[in-house]
Formats: sequence, C-alpha cells, structure tokens
Amino acid sequence: MKYDKLPDLKILDEKEKVLREQSKEVTFPLSNEDKKIIEDSLTYLEMSQIDEYAEKYDLRAGWGLSLIQLGIKKRIFVIAEELEKGKFKRYVVINPKVLSHSEELVYVGEGEGCLSVNRDVEGIVPRYARMNVEAYDIDGNKYTIRVREELSICFQHEMDHLDGILFVDKIDKKNPYKNMNKMREI
Repeated sequence: MKYDKLPDLKILDEKEKVLREQSKEVTFPLSNEDKKIIEDSLTYLEMSQIDEYAEKYDLRAGWGLSLIQLGIKKRIFVIAEELEKGKFKRYVVINPKVLSHSEELVYVGEGEGCLSVNRDVEGIVPRYARMNVEAYDIDGNKYTIRVREELSICFQHEMDHLDGILFVDKIDKKNPYKNMNKMREI
C-alpha cells in the first residue's frame, strides 16, 4: 500500500482534560467530516505500523485510535490490525457495547502503550481474553464481532477511552504486577 502523505491529526497528550470526559453516543448518518476523520485515523495507524513511514514521520506504532484522542467526544474508535506485512484489516467501531466476555484474563507482556501517553509505564493491565461486542459501522449498520487475544485487548483499551479511562488508571499503583500469576501473558 502506498500513501501520499501523513494525515494531519493532532493526538492529544494525557495531560489534556478532555481525555477524561465521557464520549457521546453517535447518531446516523455520519457527517462527511466524521467519515474523513475516520479514514484519516485509519491511514495514520497503518502508516505508524510501517517502518518506512514510522521512520520518515517519527511515529510511534499504534493499533487503535479513539476520536476522543483527537478532542472529538463521539463514541467512535478505529483499529488497523496488520495481518501480514503492509496488509491491514480495518475496524470502524461506533457506539460499542460489550455483549459478553470471557472469565479468562490476559495482559500484554511488555505492557500496554497509548498514543496519548508519551512516557514509559511499568505494570500490567488485566483484560478479557475474548469478548463479543455489538457496534455500528460507518454507514450505521449494526454488527456483532467476536474479538480475541490482542484484538480483544485493543478493543477494551479503546472502549475505555470512550469512558475517559486511560490504561494507566488500570495499573495498581502500589503493586503494578498484581495478580500476574492469575492471568495469561500475550
């Protein structure tokens, strides 16, 4: 995939108060502006995962982005999952609701990251290994998706953003690796 230029997105830092606010339910149809932001966000994420562009534009790799991270308080997030080198599966997730989740908990071994958290953070974030989520696509069609492993973690991370929660809030301050032995590392 060839990209012309990096989309001009201003990703907010964790110090910005708006990241702590609740995003609002979205009504359809989406505006052309919202559709463009969704497209730009997906392009940005894809470029951030391709070494050539990451180096050229000094990007940290990101899988997901919630519109609240751009200062837009709408219950929308996007994920660009690299399936193989340079090939991505795109997810547009609007007004998501968790229908069910596994009992099993997992965590990211090297720790979670966030495009809004520009510092190293020690500790693990307990996440469900699997979830069924109901959401709407860019055209307002309702769908249900089953997400597992890394994708499940990514969905939970982005859904937290919609509620004003950052992954750092979920790390136990006194014991950052609390209950690690009760969860599976991925």
